Amino acid sequence: MSITHPGSSSSAAQTRRAIANTLKGSAGNLIEWYDLYVYAAFSAYFASYFFNAKDPAQAQIDAYLTFALTFLMRPVGSWFFGRYADRHGRRAALTLSVSLMGVGSLLVAVLPGIAQIGVWSTVLMYASRLLQGFSVGGEYGTSATYMSEVATAKRRGFFSSFQYVTLVGGQVLALLSLVILQSTLGEADLKAWGWRIPFAIGAVAALIVLWLRRTMDETISQEQVAAAKSHGSGSGEGGEFEAVQPGTLKLLFTKHWKPFAVVVFLTMGGTCAFYLYTTYILSFMNNVSGIPKTQTSVINFWALFVFMLLQPVFGLLSDKLGRRPQLIVFGVLGAIFTWPIMSTLAGVKDPMIAFLLMLAGLVIVVNYTSISALVKAELFPSSVRALGVGLGYAVANSLFGGTVPFIGEWLSSAGHKEWLFTYVTITIVISLVVYIFFLPNKKHTPLDAEFGAAFGASATADDDGREPSRVG
Repeated sequence: MSITHPGSSSSAAQTRRAIANTLKGSAGNLIEWYDLYVYAAFSAYFASYFFNAKDPAQAQIDAYLTFALTFLMRPVGSWFFGRYADRHGRRAALTLSVSLMGVGSLLVAVLPGIAQIGVWSTVLMYASRLLQGFSVGGEYGTSATYMSEVATAKRRGFFSSFQYVTLVGGQVLALLSLVILQSTLGEADLKAWGWRIPFAIGAVAALIVLWLRRTMDETISQEQVAAAKSHGSGSGEGGEFEAVQPGTLKLLFTKHWKPFAVVVFLTMGGTCAFYLYTTYILSFMNNVSGIPKTQTSVINFWALFVFMLLQPVFGLLSDKLGRRPQLIVFGVLGAIFTWPIMSTLAGVKDPMIAFLLMLAGLVIVVNYTSISALVKAELFPSSVRALGVGLGYAVANSLFGGTVPFIGEWLSSAGHKEWLFTYVTITIVISLVVYIFFLPNKKHTPLDAEFGAAFGASATADDDGREPSRVG
């Protein structure tokens, strides 16, 4: 059954349908990132259990190294799921990704420690996190693409902002579980078995999302699926599909390599700032500022909760003012204030001041996070959108964002904590150059024509901005 794209009308019925599909598409994103951040939030309690029972400091570094290693699987997951989504449909790819995440979360929930099975405990922890990285690598690009495609035309920024509402929401839920368990269980119980609870919750939640996603609308046309099956011989609404198969690296790197490069470098500064203020900052306040763990958990929870609520506000703002100006605001403020915020936080003992400093950093970053997924999706045609968005994001995260906690912990232990502030500032400046000189200014361009509009000189037959009909 063919259904017109919800962006073609502003009717109440289509708006409700867009809302329903956005919730289903983003629910898995919530659980994927919850699982990722549960690992970071609870690593202080299980690091010695899996990595190094004799040296807690080294065990924590090893735990963060494992966190960083998961990002190595993101490009692989983005390639696999992006290709799968562009060839077989967004729904099929999103269903598979959340299933794999559930398996990885369940494995951690039941995994014995090094005292029981020796080095195999560490190996299996690595395996579970690599599976998680593979899964979330596919989730980001495909869900970002899906939410941009099911959104109504004039509210694409608003609907797409829920990509980061759920992404940050996953971290908020992870921190909430940490706060609850810290207040109900003693330190000994948390280290002995309490840290397993949130991973078990993640596995159960994955099953619920799997059931929800069975009723998602599909957003790629039957013609595109047929083209993939017949090696590019199918046709789409805008004429013949590209000679190269949809969702392939050949298509991406021969005809859309410029927007792919833009995605990598526009993501660089944003992902470093994001992981600095949402992930590493928890350890930074514990170890450098000297604020107790129970207080830093509460600080992080409330700051991230406000950050989460700001996503749709700034997404809606981008529908009015445009994406590029908002990214430039992030780049300028991030370049100026990253060092002052973090260096001041290093000497803060007052929890309220620490909260305000963290929130200040997040208010800067929201200018990036609220629209980054949509900006990337708007650079590609549907035939390679999921692959281009997911792989570009994953490469930037693997090289830059995912390594921030590990680099920060290592530099801090070496007595050079301020070097991390410099590193993040440099990445933001590089991204700012991309925002200013390499992003098209689409403020006065009808939103329906934005897809595939970048680098129009190299656009191909199906890059005319028209979306395929949805099939149910």
